[in-house]
Amino acid sequence: MPRSFALFDLSPFADRAQDEDGDDAHAACGGDGSDEDADSASCGAGAVALQLYERVADESARKAGDQDRDKRSGARSWRRQRREGSFAAAHVTNLGSSVMRVTVVVPTFNENDNIEVLCRAVRSAVPTASILVVDDGSPDGTADTVDRLGAEMGSIAVLRRDQKLGLGSAYRAGLRAAIESGAEICIQMDADLSHDAALLPALIANVELGADLTIGSRYVPGGLTIDWPAGRRRLSRWGNRYAAGVLGLAVNDATAGYRAYSAAALERMQFDTVGSEGYGFQVEMTYRLVRINGKIVEFPITFRDRVEGSSKMSGSIVREATVLVARLWVSDFRGRRKRRRGGR
Repeated sequence: MPRSFALFDLSPFADRAQDEDGDDAHAACGGDGSDEDADSASCGAGAVALQLYERVADESARKAGDQDRDKRSGARSWRRQRREGSFAAAHVTNLGSSVMRVTVVVPTFNENDNIEVLCRAVRSAVPTASILVVDDGSPDGTADTVDRLGAEMGSIAVLRRDQKLGLGSAYRAGLRAAIESGAEICIQMDADLSHDAALLPALIANVELGADLTIGSRYVPGGLTIDWPAGRRRLSRWGNRYAAGVLGLAVNDATAGYRAYSAAALERMQFDTVGSEGYGFQVEMTYRLVRINGKIVEFPITFRDRVEGSSKMSGSIVREATVLVARLWVSDFRGRRKRRRGGR
């Protein structure tokens, strides 16, 4: 089973150079009465050599001191930024910008009130990322708005589908299109503005640094859920505990929809064959990655309930996810016994 971390360590501490002070060995040129015949030219040459040696040594010591001060200053700046909470954003922006090709996949149905705000926020957070909207025939003109934004901003496209085919189907289609267009990191993101685009660089950076999946998690230290009714909060929390307990997932938020995958991991887990359509899709994707020993990182986020539009959650989606977990448990019965025998 892969290790799951609450927070990926994005950057090492700056190494501090250590200066070692050595004793100067000085050779004196002079003599007593018995050395009066020594060659004065030889003494002069020795003095010149000594002066050159000391000058080189002093220059080396000066450079080492300058380097040490620079590193000390950098370390102090690093600590100050971390205390002020600005280090992570400043550092991961460099990582999560142009190192790897990124595509943000956004499924939509009647999200015209939100989609422009979302696209502009994503472009501001990660200017080099492409955006692919998968629209299931929204009658409110969502797809047309995306076309307009693509013409204005570039690298924004819409995959139009004739009817509402489900969340899982939209992600499968969008992820496949993203990979075929050359994406190395694929982001899953809701269109309802519940996911903060400013955290995209952090999710991307974790994948760039070796994670197969970064989950924007509500249920690790630092994670929050805002404006949800108590019943919805309990349903989400206990649904995650149920999935993790039954399936043996060392993941706190297996139903989260804010994710960054490496394209290579998606291909290894054969995401095209994931059959779930509702929020069970996220559980099954997490389960698939665990089974291939993928590396999962959970990064704390603040999740906010949608402001515009209506939630797509329904009783049928909850039932599908509940049955899915039981089905996966049964299908993996032999695999669990084999792993136990192997001490895993």
